[in-house]
Amino acid sequence: MISMNKFYKICIGIILMLIIVYLGSHVSFIFKPIISLFSLLIIVPVLIAGFFYYLLRPAVNFLEKKKINRSLSVLFLYVVIAFMLAGFVWGVWPSLSKQIIALQENAPSLFTALGNQLEQLKNTTFLSNLFPEDSNRTDQITEFLNKGFSFLTNYMSSLVSFFSNFAIILFTFPIFLFFMLKEGGKFGQRIVSFLPKRFREEGTETMEEIDKALSNFIVGRVLVNVALGVLMYIGFLIIDLPYASLLTIVAVIMNFIPFVGAILSSIPIVIIGFVESPSTAIWALIIILVAQQIQDNLLAPYIFGKQLDIHPLTTIILVFAGGDLFGIFGIIIIIPMYMVLKILVSRIYNRFFREKWEEA
Repeated sequence: MISMNKFYKICIGIILMLIIVYLGSHVSFIFKPIISLFSLLIIVPVLIAGFFYYLLRPAVNFLEKKKINRSLSVLFLYVVIAFMLAGFVWGVWPSLSKQIIALQENAPSLFTALGNQLEQLKNTTFLSNLFPEDSNRTDQITEFLNKGFSFLTNYMSSLVSFFSNFAIILFTFPIFLFFMLKEGGKFGQRIVSFLPKRFREEGTETMEEIDKALSNFIVGRVLVNVALGVLMYIGFLIIDLPYASLLTIVAVIMNFIPFVGAILSSIPIVIIGFVESPSTAIWALIIILVAQQIQDNLLAPYIFGKQLDIHPLTTIILVFAGGDLFGIFGIIIIIPMYMVLKILVSRIYNRFFREKWEEA
């Protein structure tokens, strides 16, 4: 009788929760601005600060071992980063901005040249069989170019919107980052302190495992992406690919998106190469594939080891699920979230359910 009453209470609680979610979905226009503002001011800056926390923490720990106050160590790193950014703005950004402006201005002529290249290829014996003789190839190319130009325009508009929001984030995340680096591992200890005493030792081990997994993933991902960028840039310089530095930077950033990023970053590279000549496009694709193979088969196993034990099919499912739920932001954070949840579920299962399941 008691168990039935408990069952009814749980069912009523679930039903009430579903009713609240249903009613909330009908007045979502009230919550969306609040959620967007909260994400812009809190969630996104905290996640970005967490990313840089794992990159900069080894340097702060090293300086602390040299008997330098932790707060002073963080401030010293901020000064070093400021000088590095100044060097980037003074030495790299001028040429990079010229490439961005040139790419924007030359976009229509690039699509026209791409259409001409496609037209020449379609007139070849091999590719002419792929198109019906009664089809209007000019209209097909025009439609393709219009879609491409519209995509480029929309992409640039969204990029401007992103950087306008990023200006707000730029002033908030360094504050979060400073306190994260200053406090070190105290945040995990505070979470563990909320647990009952008999679970605190295991809770500490769990937090250490999560911390180690995130650290290895973030630092390793940065290292392999930078190495990939160096390999690709050298290859692009050898084949004299236009906009080599811009395309390389885009490829490095896009490769932070698991699985999908490598494909998306390859498309503009191959298109730019194809505008130059079909052989340049082929060589650009070969460089991308070789660099990816070096990254996946030589660098990644050495850097990650067995820490990133995620099946490729699981990665694909996670990427599509994250993109469907939270867009590009979800695609980026879905793998670290999965790693954290995997550790938590494994610990909870081993602690509370493993013996009961094996004895059943």
